[in-house]
Amino acid sequence: MEQRLKIIVRGVVQGVGFRPFVYRLARSHDLGGYVANTDQGVTIEVQGEKARVAEFLDRLRTDHPPLAEITDVEIAELPLNSRKAFSIEGSTSVGEEEALVTPDVATCDDCLRELRDQDDRRYRYPFINCTNCGPRFTIIAHLPYDRPRTTMRAFRMCPACDAEYHDPADRRFHAQPNACPVCGPSLTYVAEDGSEVRGADPLAAAVDALRAGKVIAVKGLGGVHLACDARRDDVVARLRARKDREEKPLAIMVSGMEEVEALCEVCPEERALLVSPRRPIVLMRKRQGAEISDLVAPHQKYLGVMLPYTPLHHLLLRDSGMVLIMTSGNRSEEPIVHTNPGALDRLTSIADGFLLHDREIETRCDDSVTRVWRGKELIVRRSRGYAPLPIEMPVGCDRSILACGGELKNTFCLTRGSEAILSHHIGDLKEEPAFDSFVQGIEHLRRLFHIDVQVVTHDLHPDYLSTRYALSLEGVRNVGVQHHHAHVASCLAEHGRDEPVIGISFDGAGYGPDGTIWGGEFLIADLGGYERAGRLAHLSMPGGDRATEEPWRMALSLLYRVFGEDLPPLRCAAVRERERRGWPVLARMIDVGLRTPLTSSAGRLFDAVASLAGVRDYISYEGQAAIELEMAADEREPGAYSFGLSVEPGEDGKEVLVVDPEPMVHELVSDLLAGQEASIVAARFHRGLAQITGQTAQRIRDRGGPGTAVLTGGVFQNMFLCELVAGELEERGFEVLVHSRVPPNDGGISLGQAAVAAVRSR
Repeated sequence: MEQRLKIIVRGVVQGVGFRPFVYRLARSHDLGGYVANTDQGVTIEVQGEKARVAEFLDRLRTDHPPLAEITDVEIAELPLNSRKAFSIEGSTSVGEEEALVTPDVATCDDCLRELRDQDDRRYRYPFINCTNCGPRFTIIAHLPYDRPRTTMRAFRMCPACDAEYHDPADRRFHAQPNACPVCGPSLTYVAEDGSEVRGADPLAAAVDALRAGKVIAVKGLGGVHLACDARRDDVVARLRARKDREEKPLAIMVSGMEEVEALCEVCPEERALLVSPRRPIVLMRKRQGAEISDLVAPHQKYLGVMLPYTPLHHLLLRDSGMVLIMTSGNRSEEPIVHTNPGALDRLTSIADGFLLHDREIETRCDDSVTRVWRGKELIVRRSRGYAPLPIEMPVGCDRSILACGGELKNTFCLTRGSEAILSHHIGDLKEEPAFDSFVQGIEHLRRLFHIDVQVVTHDLHPDYLSTRYALSLEGVRNVGVQHHHAHVASCLAEHGRDEPVIGISFDGAGYGPDGTIWGGEFLIADLGGYERAGRLAHLSMPGGDRATEEPWRMALSLLYRVFGEDLPPLRCAAVRERERRGWPVLARMIDVGLRTPLTSSAGRLFDAVASLAGVRDYISYEGQAAIELEMAADEREPGAYSFGLSVEPGEDGKEVLVVDPEPMVHELVSDLLAGQEASIVAARFHRGLAQITGQTAQRIRDRGGPGTAVLTGGVFQNMFLCELVAGELEERGFEVLVHSRVPPNDGGISLGQAAVAAVRSR
């Protein structure tokens, strides 16, 4: 008996070789029909013997291309017709768009072989790609994913490329960025004197400049990088001075795994991430004696390393034979540059030369940053290679939601039902260029996925630009979500959970409904709401926001809280600055609350301890003091400082547990006065904080709280603390949820906002 079926396949099924796979599969089973891209995904009609149709369906699910991700298969029976042949049809638009967009994919092994084959017509062509690799998200303007709807529309294929494109048996069948040296994009090198190298060899000119110790702007897949020799102190120092990036770690790119292993200790899971099609920057422990400038990642145990992910990068690394800094091409506080005019305008004071190309980038997209914790990925920045793949939330909503995220490390999120489409990394929304990128990104994804936003959710902080944008939109329902509840909800959402948990949310700052700055929170929370069950004790922030940039201020505040005006005779910046600036004035500010807001922030507590231990008194990038305190800690030290735990009435009349740092401060000061090293002080602080965190969670559970704990917030990017706290909780019988698919920092809160809004809007 024969059977005819209509099949709609949803998921990541466009731009990944799915149609030619279906074509070959149907032909091998002697089935008639067709396959086509539509706004719903991929539509297939097959007709033939029932047994062969059944086997076709089985293999459709199990043997699909490696880059495809099937989320749903809808099947309907149709009347038989006379069609015996099978064909690939053109794309159609049939209504509401439900197709997904594939992230950009690193160059595949087949294309690399051609890139290195002197007899291949694409030998050393910097834009070689096929159906299995190359640009996707960064070149798409509209769906369905066809060449005229991408930035490749400017390049008309030559006869040879056109033949490949239309041959279902070819690896480049319907590869939208398909091109060759005859018809495709090309390189240009612009030297510091403004002269251009085109037809000769722009790549050779760039390599010569790099070898001469110059800084080169390189236009890649999602934007422009700044590249230079990572082994020369003078070159790295010059880049830092020009880019105004004093000490924040810089990413490096190396040619292959042999070079990675010479620089870092690499576990199998880290290796898998490095060579994956996503090609993120992976944070790994630096080897002792690694041949790399100490200025690449000052005061760090880790290096951020990535492998080449475009043909241009492969050629650049191979020809130069160098380890290259490969950091975002931007000025401080600005988004990554992604156009040729933008590079020549914004980066002239930084770069000595520009290696550019004429394929436009539709959407700027920074490199992703990730690491491995307990054998699983813990992503730090989710962008190129990951965005805009959706995350399935445990709840759905029939109204589309826009979640605007926070102020720092911003991402936004759009929803369709239970699908959360998390954006690429936008950055810190403190300057107009970054905010413009935020607005443009929202409009692009709304247009790309045809999402008519009905609900807009945002942080409670009234001065965040993301909040102001959300409240400026008309004809939508607004949902405000508390910052730390959003952190907890983001971890729940990525794990597909919606039951109450003890959310341990530690970060630098978040708007508190009680008028204080939160950041060391123990919340009993689910997706629908939360109750504050515990917190770190309040500290004053002398000078307000200046205290986040000058950790000595938090150290002074902590000492004053414990010792009053009779400070111990420590040789630290807090005591020195007290004498230099006039103690009565500072004490008076703290006493009356003048420009000294109260905070329960774990990040500010880390700042205080870092300054007291002599690790960091002033910072040049966000979180620097806390990061360097982690780096300073001797992980072999078993000692732990003591914390107190008391009970105070909360805003709603319920009791709130308060973690008191006073015992810790006495022990820490005693160690410092005895001449104890910063490495021991840092380790004892970490272990003490982990122990009191476990004790506090247990007290909450003993009072009827949940038995599952969530670790979230930027502080839990600290792998030493994360391991200690998780261990403490597990010893007490807790199930512990930690981030993996979205960052624990503010880059993940838009997902949490979306999940909370979905529950509240049902």
